[in-house]
Amino acid sequence: MPGFVLRMALNILGLWLADHLIDGMEIRGASTFVVAGVLLGAVNALVRPILLILTFPFTIVTLGFFVLVVNAAMLGLVASLLGGFYLAGFWPAFFGALVVSFTSWAASFFVGPRGSFDYLVIEERERG
Repeated sequence: MPGFVLRMALNILGLWLADHLIDGMEIRGASTFVVAGVLLGAVNALVRPILLILTFPFTIVTLGFFVLVVNAAMLGLVASLLGGFYLAGFWPAFFGALVVSFTSWAASFFVGPRGSFDYLVIEERERG
């Protein structure tokens, strides 16, 4: 459960960054960020795998780049379900999905599978 909550927080952080960096993407209100983060997590867990299976031939032909279009579609789906979350078209959704994906990927580098923070400990040994 802590891992789920932490990943939702990372989604919210990614949405906040995308909102500030991408022209054509606007999220109004703190509660909309929270609901969008939770909804994006649910859509990515339920709808995205089905869409990835259906679009697998396109993904193979484009050497995996079509997954970026699927990610943009998931962000567009969340925006269409929420008032207060606006996307001005495909390109803001595409670049917004890139920002959210990169933020989530970069932050998950530090988060273990159970939601704990992982870190590397380097010890110096005595030479004898």
